[in-house]
Amino acid sequence: MSVSVAEGKSGKVVIKNVGLMLSGDLDAPILDADTIVVNDGRIAAIGRYKDCDTEGANSVIDCRGTTVTPGLIDSHVHPVAGDWTPRQNQLSWIESSLNGGVTTMISAGEVHYPGRPKDILGLKALAITSQRAFDNFRPGGVKVHAGAPVIEKGMVESDFKELAESGVKLLGEIGLGSVKAGDEARQMVAWARKYGIQSTIHTGGPSIPGSGLIDKDVVLEADADIIGHINGGHTSLPYKQVCELCERSTRGIEIVHNGNQRIAILTARHAHELKCLHRVILGTDGPAGSGVQPLGILRMVAQLSSLADIPAEIAFCFATGNTARMRDLDCGLIEVGRSADFVFMDRAQHTAGSNLLESVQLGDLPGVGMVMIDGIVRCQRSRNTPPATQVPVIEH
Repeated sequence: MSVSVAEGKSGKVVIKNVGLMLSGDLDAPILDADTIVVNDGRIAAIGRYKDCDTEGANSVIDCRGTTVTPGLIDSHVHPVAGDWTPRQNQLSWIESSLNGGVTTMISAGEVHYPGRPKDILGLKALAITSQRAFDNFRPGGVKVHAGAPVIEKGMVESDFKELAESGVKLLGEIGLGSVKAGDEARQMVAWARKYGIQSTIHTGGPSIPGSGLIDKDVVLEADADIIGHINGGHTSLPYKQVCELCERSTRGIEIVHNGNQRIAILTARHAHELKCLHRVILGTDGPAGSGVQPLGILRMVAQLSSLADIPAEIAFCFATGNTARMRDLDCGLIEVGRSADFVFMDRAQHTAGSNLLESVQLGDLPGVGMVMIDGIVRCQRSRNTPPATQVPVIEH
């Protein structure tokens, strides 16, 4: 199921009997609340049921003691057109990710577009088209922030101004095009930043024909907003260089599913030691040669929690509030005024963990029982996660 942005409003929705509410905020990851009230797709109130205005609801959801988190955000995807990827010739990969709790995706460039234009006029046209198309059309209801041009040699400041005025807010991975030198990239990053366009740089060995090694010196000189797949996509830099990037840069530290998993764990531990966990965000870097990962973000949360000794409620922040703040999104946090994008989950059946957080800390994936975007239920029991011990029900 795909939807147009013109679809109707959610009206008033009451979500009650929440057993555990994860805020997405590193500073206060667990909320003392059991009820959320939604009005027309936005969070109107959070608190105890007796203190909330629950009258006149168009819909009531009984969570039955399950956990509610902000919708998960995949900070690094490579979409092409609608819900199809030519990289794997696969349909409905975005809707399948919805079943893994992902409600928002950020494009790191539409690099797999067949015959992707590399001339400046063509790359701008593709970016504007992608931005417009995904702004108007949501596969499965998922919000895909697309239109991320891969920059090429010869671009000038006016190109970035034109892109920004046309609605483009992202740059594709720097290094996937002909711009690979740090000084050249730094100039284009500065132009992009001047016009409100956020940049991400490829980190590590080449991933597709035409890309190349981007080492720590290039990353530091370019000074892009996001250090894309710091654990490699797929091939990582030496860990010493990764540590240097964490220590010498203040930019976003993006860890991805399709990278080097050993470096992912070590990076999370190092960020913890440096007390800069607020910089850590998660992506899948799919579709890619290793395929599509509908549960990639949940897997990263469980992996970093269980193997990098990150409390589960903090690891969920990497995939929600951290990304929302770094990407300037109006979702990702359970707070009044934000988009009502939620994942309802519980510990998987027969996990060794006694509750959801403990089960994730042990490395088990949670079971998703429902996903909501803009106050509208987009899927119920996930077809991809293990079955949850308990699932919410829609009373009316």
